[in-house]
Amino acid sequence: MADITSANAVFIISVPEALPVPQQLQGFSTDDIFDADDIAPVEVMMGVDGNLSGGFVFTAKPMSISLMAGSASNTFFDAWQAAQEASTSALVAEGVITLTSIGRAYLCTNGFLTRYKPISDAKKVMQPRRFQITWESIVSAPIGATG
Repeated sequence: MADITSANAVFIISVPEALPVPQQLQGFSTDDIFDADDIAPVEVMMGVDGNLSGGFVFTAKPMSISLMAGSASNTFFDAWQAAQEASTSALVAEGVITLTSIGRAYLCTNGFLTRYKPISDAKKVMQPRRFQITWESIVSAPIGATG
């Protein structure tokens, strides 16, 4: 059986207009690194005569990222949001995800910070913060066993 660990996942992101030096996200939450929403790339319509037609549609690709409350990478998202507020502009990100265990890399382009959690929930222990980036594209490519 193939190794499917997420422990060696690497997520590198930059916001060229405000945070141009690519940052490796670290300090992911206990059971959650990131997740991507399903997309609906085809829209279908059933005619009154029972014939189904379909057409391709471009779709946004929402992705949520979960970071422990004490993760140093929270400051990346704080700085991104602060830069957007200061400039009153939506600032675009680029990212690369490497999943060595399954031999895939993903190039994420034209991403917007569409959900931002400004503070961790305070419970018995501080809870993870969750952020959402909506990408224009997420393109997969194979990588070698060494990444």
